[in-house]
Amino acid sequence: MTDIQTRRPPAPHAAERARTIAARGGQAALLPQAGTRTSPLLHHVHPCGTTLLLLPEEHPLVGQLWQAPRTEVTAMLEIADQAPVALREPVRGLLWLTGWVTALQDEEAREAVLAVADVRPDHRLLDAGHGAAVLRLTPASLVIADAEGTSSIRPDQFTSAQPDPFFREEDHWLRHLEASHHDVVGQLARHLPEELRGGHVRPLGLDRFGLRLRVEGETDDHDVRIAFSRPVSTPQELAGELRRLMGCPFLAQR
Repeated sequence: MTDIQTRRPPAPHAAERARTIAARGGQAALLPQAGTRTSPLLHHVHPCGTTLLLLPEEHPLVGQLWQAPRTEVTAMLEIADQAPVALREPVRGLLWLTGWVTALQDEEAREAVLAVADVRPDHRLLDAGHGAAVLRLTPASLVIADAEGTSSIRPDQFTSAQPDPFFREEDHWLRHLEASHHDVVGQLARHLPEELRGGHVRPLGLDRFGLRLRVEGETDDHDVRIAFSRPVSTPQELAGELRRLMGCPFLAQR
C-alpha cells in the first residue's frame, strides 16, 4: 500500500502501539527455538514486557524447562491484534516478543500469578499448579508490524510508553459504529480517494490520533487513517473530533 500524500498523518509511535496490542490481549502463540508452535492457556504482558504464560503441565516445553539443572529456552511470543469487526483479513497488527522462557514454581509462581490477578482477574489463573505450569518470558527485543510500518522496540522503550487511552473501549465503539451508524461511515467514505470509493468501507481502529478505516476492494484491501486535529484523551474530546471529521477530514492511504 502506498501513500497518496507526501505528508503522512500523525500516528502513535511504535512503542505506544506495541503497548496497546499487549494491553488488549489478543490471540497468542509461543514459538520455542526448538519446538512446535503452541497456544498458551493464558498470557499476560506486564508494562515492563515480562510476560506470564500458562501451559499444560504435560506440554513438552514444560518438561524441557524442568530438566536438571533447570534451563532457559529461547522463544518468541506472537500476539495478533484482531479487528473488532468481521473483516476478511482480521489481523490488523502483530507484536513479537523474543527472549528467554523459564518455569516458575512454589512461592515464585504464586507471586507471579497474584501479580496478574491484581490487574487482570481471570478464572484460568486458578489452574496454575493444578494442571497448568507457570512460565515467564523475559524479552530481549520486540517487533511490531501493522499498517503504520514495521519497527523494532527495545524493552526500555516499551516500558516507558503507555497504551492508547481508548484501548478498553475501542472494540465496543467500533462495533457500534459498524452496526448502528452506517450514515457516519458513509460520510467519511465520501472523503476517500476516488479510486477507493467503490469499496466496502469498514471501521478498523481508533486511537488518540485518529480513526482508521479498512476499504475492502474486489481484489485487495486498503487501510486509511483519518487524523484528528490534535491528540485526544477523553471521550468528550473524541466526540468533538469525530464531529469535526464529518466536515473536513485529513486523511492518507496506506
